[in-house]
Amino acid sequence: MKKYMPIILILALLKFIVQWMGNGNYGFHRDELLHLSVSEHLDWGFMEFPPFIAFLGKLSYWFFDYALLGVRLFPTLAGVAILILCCLMAKELGGGFRAVLLAGICILAFLPFYRNHTLFQPVAFNQLFWTLGFYFIIRFINSQNKKFLILLGFTIGLGLLNKYTMFVWAFGVFIGLFFYQKGTLYKNKWLYIPALLALLVFLPNFIWQVQHDFPLLAHLRALKDSQLDEIDPMEFGREQLELPFTLIVGLFGLGAMIFGKNLSKYRGVGVAVLVVFCTLWALHSKAYYVFGIYPVLFAAGAVKLEALLVKKPVWMYVIATVVLAPSLYFIPQLTPVLPIGEFVAYKGLKEDENGRIALTSDYADMFGWEEQVKSVDSVYRALSDDERAHCVLWAGNYGEAGALKILGKKYGLPDPISRHGSFWTWGYGDKDAKVWISLGNGKPVVEHVFGDVELVKIITHKYAIGEENGIPLYICRNPKVDIDTWWKDYREHIFD
Repeated sequence: MKKYMPIILILALLKFIVQWMGNGNYGFHRDELLHLSVSEHLDWGFMEFPPFIAFLGKLSYWFFDYALLGVRLFPTLAGVAILILCCLMAKELGGGFRAVLLAGICILAFLPFYRNHTLFQPVAFNQLFWTLGFYFIIRFINSQNKKFLILLGFTIGLGLLNKYTMFVWAFGVFIGLFFYQKGTLYKNKWLYIPALLALLVFLPNFIWQVQHDFPLLAHLRALKDSQLDEIDPMEFGREQLELPFTLIVGLFGLGAMIFGKNLSKYRGVGVAVLVVFCTLWALHSKAYYVFGIYPVLFAAGAVKLEALLVKKPVWMYVIATVVLAPSLYFIPQLTPVLPIGEFVAYKGLKEDENGRIALTSDYADMFGWEEQVKSVDSVYRALSDDERAHCVLWAGNYGEAGALKILGKKYGLPDPISRHGSFWTWGYGDKDAKVWISLGNGKPVVEHVFGDVELVKIITHKYAIGEENGIPLYICRNPKVDIDTWWKDYREHIFD
């Protein structure tokens, strides 16, 4: 490994530096605020996702006190690990120095990874577990060492605690292994021990699902109705074509594993990749769900290209340059390496008649939260001591609630409530509160609940996403409904 480690470490350092440059800019994304909020209520499951991201959120709090750079260090390290594993897989598949280099370059050139490895979301760790799983399968095929099957089982279990799409990956591997040594592995008890280990690791979350009437199913129905049904199936395929150079390398890898001779013993891996891709496509999944299959394809593709160009090795460097160079210009669109003013100029964005600038949804979702919290704090501080002691902060959605919960800590604000997602499970706080400060709830909503409603201000922001621009801030008193009944009756709508 001595001759490979320098180039792997250089590529990993480049990946880390680019991600680090973007990690501290702008602000928390709404999803990050949710993931940090659930870390304050550690459990074996949540309404929207499994518990792994919450455990990482708690670690972030212990080590970094929710500093933006500290929180985003976790997905960045996952991205760096993916690059290293991709390079190691190229070596395990029989590649030399140039194959290892091209495999790492493909990770650097694959633009969606910059977004995925910036935000504190389960996506980065899902990609890591998929990549790690393929690495252990390849190591087992090469060595026949059973410990790699055990590690595979543990990886699947942790992956299931992170994101349920790990089931699709495991299904793909289950089918793919029939194409390894004609399926003889299924006669070996050592395949079932890792499967049992994976189920044992996942068991606490399954028990939690049972205890809470399988909120996963309700969330999937809501996701299907609100998002997945609207996805054009062809869009899933078209998004894979948006990065043609890395895709070509990946297709070389897929073809080499399924149809080639040199990589024929890894045919099961190629079939697994194909099954995962087709399954997610058939399920109308979002395109990024499948990005975790690409590192193993990049590794195999780099090995195949190195073998084809063994007599003209200089072309490997040409290919690496062609793969990487076009991506460099677009990196600021995926991770905020540019200050906002420079990004606006880079994109040529202009103010509309209201003085607003329309950013991409991810970037727009990083603005406005601090201003919301400051506005709520100003209202809260204006209350009397008695009213502050009996005050509830009521947020309209999980982004607003997450901002009040996480960013509100430095202001000394009480924990907010919301009827959105997991926040609903944590209850409504003080039923007999004298004052409710409502953030983001529309006038009909607050007037349905309270007899005395006062609009304090409309909160606007130049860069915030449309949903969070022009949101109302109310002071509410004198409830007209029974709060406990009103809260419980909303259970069927928490994902609306």
